[in-house]
Amino acid sequence: QLVESGGGLVQAGGSLRLSCATSGRTFSTYSMGWFCQAPGKEREFVAVRSWNAYSIRYADSVKGRYTISRDNAKNTVYLQMNSLRPEDTAVYYCAAAPGGGEYKYWGQGTQVTVSS
Repeated sequence: QLVESGGGLVQAGGSLRLSCATSGRTFSTYSMGWFCQAPGKEREFVAVRSWNAYSIRYADSVKGRYTISRDNAKNTVYLQMNSLRPEDTAVYYCAAAPGGGEYKYWGQGTQVTVSS
């Protein structure tokens, strides 16, 4: 099970840290990703971190502003979001991919709203 938290309303230029708490199984060997979906748009890739941190990738739109990290001891994945823009407004989802393959588990999402 994946449960996101940390979303909310923030002004442009502000920061938020999203958390994704995992439970029910061991996700320590899964790649963990973040995705977002804005109203009327398809779900988009935001960031992914392999279980061993050998592979960390970001969407071009968030490079230099977002940072994905994980704390295996706390079974939690984070997305630090800085310099937020109104166009970052979306529901953000975390997802888990066993062995770095297809994303098999998804959270319910947390709303991020950035006001101008």
